[in-house]
Amino acid sequence: MKNLWLKILILLPLSFFISHQPCAAQRVVDKMVATVNAGVRTDLITYSDLMWQLALQPNTVLDNPTSEDLNRALRLLLDQRLILQEAEKIPTIVPTQKEVSDARDELARQFATPLEFQQRLQRVGLTSEKLDEIIEQRLKMEKYLDFRFRNFVVISQKEMADYYRDIYVPRLRARSPGRIVPPLEQVRDEIEKTLMETKIESEMDSFLDTARERAEIVILNAV
Repeated sequence: MKNLWLKILILLPLSFFISHQPCAAQRVVDKMVATVNAGVRTDLITYSDLMWQLALQPNTVLDNPTSEDLNRALRLLLDQRLILQEAEKIPTIVPTQKEVSDARDELARQFATPLEFQQRLQRVGLTSEKLDEIIEQRLKMEKYLDFRFRNFVVISQKEMADYYRDIYVPRLRARSPGRIVPPLEQVRDEIEKTLMETKIESEMDSFLDTARERAEIVILNAV
């Protein structure tokens, strides 16, 4: 399931203590970049938000980021804000401190070493407190997406049988000629999971398309 949400959340990962010692942080001249549904608490996106987004993505260059990288981060953040604004309407999905801590642990494992990640945070001025806030927001979004889509997805027996006949079997035979094709009952769980993730992704894309159409998005400065 998480791979599906990564497409929107990049809920990337942190299992070490972030030092508060003085560091050679990169000086970022902040500016307002965009607003999403002005008047909502989470409406403003700044240049720092873009740099923080890039810093939390492994193997992403931070020195003199290209316009393409910045605009990709902006598009991702716009979608995140649309989801977050909906998520914050449901107070019961607030993550626990343990969930935030576990997400930090997971985040760290996406980077080569704890030191590398700490240095990335320092270079863009991302404090431990702000990082926890970002992680908490991403967990809220993940919980909202689960609540909004996963709980209501139903895969019928016919859908599984059709997928098995029309896609699973032909694909297996093409990839592994001569291999014995397992019966549907043996791979039913695998097929159900595949169909569920596909259906959720489709519904999530439709949700975002509608949210973008309804949103009041104002670009204040080009990046």
